[in-house]
Amino acid sequence: MQLDDHAEELASDLGVDKEEVKSDLENLLQYSVPIDEAKQSVRRKHGGEATSSTPTAMDVADVTPDSGAVTVTVRVLTKGTRSIRYQGDDQVIREGQLADETGKISYTAWQEFGFEPGDTVTIGNANVREWDGEPELNLGANTTVAMASDPVEVPYEVGGDADLVDLRPGDRGHNVEVQVLDVEDRTIDGRDGETDIRSGVLADETARLPFTDWQRREELTEGAILRLEDVYVREFRGVPQVNLTEFTTVATLDREVEAVESATRMRIDEAVSTGGLFDVEVVGNVIEVRDGSGLIERCPECGRVVQNDQCRVHGDVQGEDDLRVKAILDDGHGTLTAVLGSDLTAEVYGGGVEKAREAAREAMDKDVVSDEISDRLVGREFRVRGTLSVDEYGANLDADAFAETDDDPADRAKRLLDSLPERGVAE
Repeated sequence: MQLDDHAEELASDLGVDKEEVKSDLENLLQYSVPIDEAKQSVRRKHGGEATSSTPTAMDVADVTPDSGAVTVTVRVLTKGTRSIRYQGDDQVIREGQLADETGKISYTAWQEFGFEPGDTVTIGNANVREWDGEPELNLGANTTVAMASDPVEVPYEVGGDADLVDLRPGDRGHNVEVQVLDVEDRTIDGRDGETDIRSGVLADETARLPFTDWQRREELTEGAILRLEDVYVREFRGVPQVNLTEFTTVATLDREVEAVESATRMRIDEAVSTGGLFDVEVVGNVIEVRDGSGLIERCPECGRVVQNDQCRVHGDVQGEDDLRVKAILDDGHGTLTAVLGSDLTAEVYGGGVEKAREAAREAMDKDVVSDEISDRLVGREFRVRGTLSVDEYGANLDADAFAETDDDPADRAKRLLDSLPERGVAE
């Protein structure tokens, strides 16, 4: 049924204007409220009585975005709390994961139902919506929650404790024990205007991840060893980021947390398949230096690359000279673009912006800089460490370290051959 049909049906039942009903529904649906729950909300707003239907009792594995209202008996794995802006007002929600013997599913509860991680509960009349391509349970005003007498045994960890390496965008209600590596205080343009935040990098024995603390807590100082309870993870610029909210608790640990020194080493295709990584290392051959490398100009306002004194955000600007390399790296399994900033490019080129300007003036052509860089890189194998982002335009690795390997060529060839799938040999 289309939105117009839902609006017309409701307007007829309630005796109100269809366009007003349709506007109410659209306002709710833009926040991913399931259509059945949105209709109930509109009924209540206009003085009608909520209708009811018998929800279907289901195993978690059988729940799909088209399941409508369902009843499930599940174990609570995690529970996080945060505040969101909903229809212009701040709304506190609870969210996390539930599971039974068949699988696990995320949930959002629009009110406090009183369950905690480890509880086994029967949830009745929960609406199902699609979130990030997966079904999610929405627990609203018409949902019932009852403690179950027999615990549901599940093959999943209960409570939310996690290593950084296992965190993924969308995770909610998790707890981590970390060392704070870097800290920076910033002022950003937030939803309520200028907002002071604290950001930086966290590490444990498994990985490093960026963080944002929206409360700017004093405990988050460089070198601090902390337990952070009730954090959520969102994707920022293609990589997971740990977020601390007003509901996050921070406590000093009395044990050491050793920060991992080396980045996770991966094949390029494996790294790209993750959708984004904060700290990863790949090894491959530079097969091409792309256009936009060498001596470039950046907007003095936003730092974007400008062409013909035109910034796509600020229009006419007087560009500032800078250096950059965009090198296509291939390891035999996949490709990505390694992006080197000014300092790493200067190391590769053998000089900074002044040397590049002088070379361009003498040749009366900026391309002489990128040509020289290409001569130094193409055909050689390099180890690159940095932050990987993947979007519709491809995979880009913003390099923090870039160095030519010193491996023996014969050893590299053998590793490559060993990594290829076996093929039969015709007789």
